[in-house]
Amino acid sequence: MTKGQILNHDFNECDFILYDVNGNRTYYENSDGFWIKREYDTNGNMTYYEDSHGSWYKREYDSNSNVTYFVNSDGYWRKYEFDTNGNEIYYENSQGFVRHSIC
Repeated sequence: MTKGQILNHDFNECDFILYDVNGNRTYYENSDGFWIKREYDTNGNMTYYEDSHGSWYKREYDSNSNVTYFVNSDGYWRKYEFDTNGNEIYYENSQGFVRHSIC
């Protein structure tokens, strides 16, 4: 059972949506049973996404909220590095592509 079904939500009225204390949407469900779950870090950056179709992805961030790592349910990943000004200086992905952007 989904969260909306467990709580006997009336989907005729509206979709079922939950938010965290910071106002970030953490859960969405519609009348077809499709759902999306999201998690956030303390800076409000989305760190995890998952849906009822089996897709998911994770993100990691540096102290400036730049995405430093991404991976998904297909096994694809990306890594990033940034300088102190927030400029991307390195990129690499699971397909073997590497880019150095030091200027």
